[in-house]
Parts: sequence; structure tokens; C-alpha cells
Amino acid sequence: MLREAGPPGCGRTVGAFVGGLIVAGALVWAVRLGIRTRRRESLPPTPAEQPRLPETGPVRETSEIREPSEVPRAADKSERLTPRQVQASGSRRSDRQERPRWESER
Repeated sequence: MLREAGPPGCGRTVGAFVGGLIVAGALVWAVRLGIRTRRRESLPPTPAEQPRLPETGPVRETSEIREPSEVPRAADKSERLTPRQVQASGSRRSDRQERPRWESER
């Protein structure tokens, strides 16, 4: 039987120290890799390169009433619709653009 040469628990201490060295080495490697990667990236844009407002001013939000598009029906129940037969958008602009209001009863 082989016995340790040193105080009891010394092997655990050495193991923890070696494990800590490995973790510290991995962190140093990760930081150096990040620095190298950062140096290769392009610089942030200067104030002259920043986007500017259009001459007409800021773009305003538009609001419109939408209504659902009708889904075309297949001629036969066993026939499947292809993507070309279905419209790209699920809704379209409504002819009536007045917002519906609740009738107020007072």
C-alpha cells in the first residue's frame, strides 16, 4: 500500500491549487482573445458618419384600418393549396378608414 508523503489532505490542497491555476489561465486566455478580436473590428462611426434626419423631417407613424384577406378555397377537398395560390399578406387596406366607435347611450 502506497502512503502519501505529507500531512493528510495535502493532495486535496494541491489539486485545488492546480484547478485554480487552470481556471485563472483560461480566464487570461479568454481576455487576450477578446482583446485581439476587438482590435480587428472596425472603429465605431464618427459623428459625421451617423445617420441624419431626412430634409422633410422625422418620419411619422401612419395608422390605417386593415381587413383580412379571403383565403382561396380548393376546388376539391383532397386538393392542397400551394404558396403561389395564397396571397403574401394576411390582410389588406380596408375601403372604410373611419374608426369604429361604440354607440354611447346617455
